[in-house]
Amino acid sequence: MQDDGADFMQQFTSLTGTPGGAGAQSAAARTLDAVRQRIITLDLPPDTVLSRIDLARQYDVSQTPLREALQRLEAEGLVDIFPQSRTVVTRIDTAKMHEAHFLRIAVETEVLRRLAVDCGAAALARLNTIVTLQEAVADNAAELPTFQELDEAFHQTLMAAAGQPGLHALLRARSGHLNRVRRLDLPNVGKIRRILQGHRDIVAALAAHDPDAAQAAIRDHLSQTVSRVDDLRRQYPQYFKA
Repeated sequence: MQDDGADFMQQFTSLTGTPGGAGAQSAAARTLDAVRQRIITLDLPPDTVLSRIDLARQYDVSQTPLREALQRLEAEGLVDIFPQSRTVVTRIDTAKMHEAHFLRIAVETEVLRRLAVDCGAAALARLNTIVTLQEAVADNAAELPTFQELDEAFHQTLMAAAGQPGLHALLRARSGHLNRVRRLDLPNVGKIRRILQGHRDIVAALAAHDPDAAQAAIRDHLSQTVSRVDDLRRQYPQYFKA
């Protein structure tokens, strides 16, 4: 990323869709995405009390779209709304985390099985570009949010290449607890390297048109953090539901 920073940002924007497209979103959807992202990245940690006045001012929205966004977040299990009182970010629920993990395994192994039969050159090129960009920021702790956005773009690309682009939004809406656990596990060079290797293994299996290897790669890739949840719970007890 030395003197090609502008080229990096152009590729990053084209792959992640940011910025751009925000104007087409409703105020509620825009606010939902923004607050959800802050919860998932733990910028808004569990037990944080959310001020509707502050949020409305920060995202330049009226109370109606803000209320709709918070209701969606409550449906996703990321906030608890106490009418006429307060809205609080929930603690991580490991039962919901395991449910989301089961769903992602079921969906993404089938996506990989289908893609391994016939994955087009354009999709493979896009996946390889995402991995290259992730490698460029992997050793820079300040670029962790960029690394995470590229990770989302990688999985979104898999869904789109399989002809199921809507599945990514569905899984994202069900994976808030899982994604927070992943975020707790992520500030770790070894973890970041394992994610990168998992992405490389997935792309290699798709390029080889090997369904068994592709399914094994995605299953291993999606299971690493879940296998460490007990350790993470002991390390960060204040983040987890009792």
